[in-house]
Parts: sequence; C-alpha cells; structure tokens
Amino acid sequence: MSYTINKGINKPIELKGFKAQYIAYLGVGLVVLLIAFAVLYLIGFPLLLLFPLIIGGGVLLFTKIFAMSKKYGRHGLLKEMAYRSVPGAVLSSSRKSFYRMTKTK
Repeated sequence: MSYTINKGINKPIELKGFKAQYIAYLGVGLVVLLIAFAVLYLIGFPLLLLFPLIIGGGVLLFTKIFAMSKKYGRHGLLKEMAYRSVPGAVLSSSRKSFYRMTKTK
C-alpha cells in the first residue's frame, strides 16, 4: 500500500488570496451587509437605491480586506494593533514613584 503525504500541514488557510483571519472578517462583513439589506428593505428603502448601496458596500468590503490581507499578511494586523497600544513614552511629574520602587523594608 502507498499513502499520499499531506504537504499542507501547518500552512495558513488561504482562499482566493485572503489569508488566515481575513476570511472570517470577510464572512462577518458579508453577514452585516445581508442584515443591513434586510432591515433597509423592511423599512421601505427604495430598491433602486438599496442595490447600489449594498453592492458598493460589498465591493468596498472586498477591496479593503484584500488590501489588508496583502499588506499585513497572516499575523501582521494583530502585530500592528499591538504596536499601536504601546505608549510612546511614560511621563512622570515627580520622582516619588521611582523612590518607592527602590526602597527595601
């Protein structure tokens, strides 16, 4: 017997150029667009304005997420968000807090 070896182990998921978590972002965005369409239709929004609005939103969603997937890659977006949360500097108006750190009891 011969068995084929799966060469795709530990590779990130990729679908039509979308990598890793961007597939989930795209899915959530499409569900939001579907719900927006249903709500606006039930409210009575005219279909001649509703279709271009939803299609334009879908095109914008695809282009933005594809651009983020291409720019940041598999883990880059999470690293970028973590980098933005790091403060540039720690400011202190007095030295008391530093003196308290060095005191031994």
